[in-house]
Amino acid sequence: MKKLLLTTVALTALVAGPALAADLSRPVYKAAPPPPPPPVWSWTGCYIGGHIGGLWARKDWQDRDPLSVTFGSNDGSHEANGWLGGVQAGCDYQFAGGFVIGIAGDYAWADASGSHASILFPGFTNTTDIKSLASVTGRIGYGWDRFLGYVKGGVAWERDDFSYSNGVIIGTSSNTRNGWTVGIGGEYAFTNFLSGFIEYNYYDFGRRDLLFVDNTPGTFIYGIDERKSVLKAGLNFRFGGWGGPVSARY
Repeated sequence: MKKLLLTTVALTALVAGPALAADLSRPVYKAAPPPPPPPVWSWTGCYIGGHIGGLWARKDWQDRDPLSVTFGSNDGSHEANGWLGGVQAGCDYQFAGGFVIGIAGDYAWADASGSHASILFPGFTNTTDIKSLASVTGRIGYGWDRFLGYVKGGVAWERDDFSYSNGVIIGTSSNTRNGWTVGIGGEYAFTNFLSGFIEYNYYDFGRRDLLFVDNTPGTFIYGIDERKSVLKAGLNFRFGGWGGPVSARY
């Protein structure tokens, strides 16, 4: 019995050993890790840049001098068209769903002028020179990767010089006034640090009664109402440690 038992154990070891060793040495398959998600552009960050564009304004003049026999009467209107160029700065924040909110300020030097023949005072010419334009606006938009479409709105300021003349300048006035603005635009990020935009803005500065100082001497009061449109394009340098591509989240 002992010899039979030893023989059985030996035969079992000879048969099972190689199979067990083969099982132990066989490599275990492990799936390769998934590739990292592709980078996604984020509009979160700050920027500073410059812009140029065209300006189209309408100026409506009205006699507002209480001592004038034509008080309250319309004295005509004209277009004051030209160009502008300036700087802007702001910051944006992009939410996970793609919506973007931001705030920005801009200032532009302008060269836009126009004039018309006075209706109330024959022989006189009324003239406008637009010197500057500024605004502080908020914007909301949606980012499709590196393209951002947006609308904006806020408060605006402008600086104008006015005059009326009869061969020579008779009366002058300068005015800085505030109003409101709304706009729409699109911006595209060319690189991680540089983006370009095109936008249209509408401005309404309402009517202001302005005191003109004459060289006769004397004074006169005109009420001047203004609305203007601006189409501009510009570049932004983006910085602040927030912008640039970030990993997509799932």
